[in-house]
Amino acid sequence: MAALKELSTALRTLEEKENPIDETAQREEFARKITPALEQFENALATGDLEQIEAAYNTFNTKWNQNERPVRDLSTAMYGEIETQMAFIRMSIASETADITTIQEQYATLKQKIEDFIAGKETAQAVEGDYSLETLVQYIDEAIKHIGEKNYADAAASIQQFIIIWPQVEQEVSTRNGSLYTKIESDMPMLASSLMKSNVDAEHITQNLKQFKTEIELLKADTNYSFWDSAMILLREGLEALLIIVALAAFLKKSGQQAMEKWIYFGALLGVVCSIVAAVLMSTVLNSATVDSNREVLEGYIGLAAAAMMIGVGVWLHNKTSVGSWNRYISNQMNQAISTGSVVSMAAVSFLSVFREGAETIVFYIGILPKMEMSQFWLGIAMALAILAATAVVLMKMSGKIPVHKFFIVATIFIYLLAFKIIGGSMHTLQLQGRLDTTVVDGLPVLSTVGFYPTFETIIGQAVLILLILATIIYKRFIKHNAVMVRKPK
Repeated sequence: MAALKELSTALRTLEEKENPIDETAQREEFARKITPALEQFENALATGDLEQIEAAYNTFNTKWNQNERPVRDLSTAMYGEIETQMAFIRMSIASETADITTIQEQYATLKQKIEDFIAGKETAQAVEGDYSLETLVQYIDEAIKHIGEKNYADAAASIQQFIIIWPQVEQEVSTRNGSLYTKIESDMPMLASSLMKSNVDAEHITQNLKQFKTEIELLKADTNYSFWDSAMILLREGLEALLIIVALAAFLKKSGQQAMEKWIYFGALLGVVCSIVAAVLMSTVLNSATVDSNREVLEGYIGLAAAAMMIGVGVWLHNKTSVGSWNRYISNQMNQAISTGSVVSMAAVSFLSVFREGAETIVFYIGILPKMEMSQFWLGIAMALAILAATAVVLMKMSGKIPVHKFFIVATIFIYLLAFKIIGGSMHTLQLQGRLDTTVVDGLPVLSTVGFYPTFETIIGQAVLILLILATIIYKRFIKHNAVMVRKPK
């Protein structure tokens, strides 16, 4: 969220620098566009007919929404007071006992604020305090608490406070979820007005407030990845590559082909170099392709692609959790190379093994890097490299005699957990960008740390992952059972 604010501010500063603002011209243009609707609203108020007043207000509100930007850009304080006054008028019109005199007084205040802005007078006082989306949630919680206690007047007061500070934080909502912004602007005053009626539908109002609370929490909750996530990716991919290289070298020793061992290490080194080059190229392409407004959309899709690859890797690992499966895999790889007697074939086996892991690592990191602090990223890389270096020494001394299947079991668990997190975070990003529907599931918490968001769409995506995991486990047990039955004497 902070990065979004900084980007928005930077873009506005750049625009103002390249196209200097003529404030007087902007105020005059705003006056020309808003005055007819304002006068129409005033004429409707003079009739005393509530239906005409409501229709004229709606026309004015539409015109305001179309032309409010100069006010927001030139005076945040004036913009806030105009927005707040409009919300109060909306509440009064919707009141069970609408008082025309009260609406006329509120209109007079609104008109004066608009005229002051047009004249360049700064008559509004800025709302003091450091407000955020969390502040909005706090006022909603207060209102829900008061409704539960049947203290409807205090509940309405809490919503009014929400409305007062809303202009200070509305841009955080409008830039990330335009439909939610529109709903809050139109519905919150109506909810406050409903609390002032003689027959309060407490359940309906509470349900609406809870819906708004969850949707706001979805905005402020962002999937962030830590050094641990960064380290786990490199550790998982690096350890697998190390295991393959050490196992290949051990296989050569057992088969009396020690002279070809150096080509295993040469191929591995070449795989590392090519992985680094691929990472640089991929980073350059993505940076050039995502500088526009579609950056977060692309990041969301890349995250889902990374999760899909992780699922594939997880299934592959799951199938290698038995010693027999692992040994067959290594034997097949090496027998093909030894049968040709070519050093190129030997180097190619280790190169492809390492480069495959490197390519997967690049895609995985691209999927999480936009949601991660660079300090956390590099800390995770450093930690993983240190562990990999120590592990390499141990593996060489043990000549590959380690419980490989246990490593694959642990690695499989971690890769599935990370895939779960990335699926949730990536789908949440696409929802915020309007590329996926958002259907909130009531009563469930937002757990951004593990990538869980209470929406029907994200839950379905993560449920598919869980079903795939269960299907993989069942399939492996089925294959193992059949193998045992075949070996049994008849």
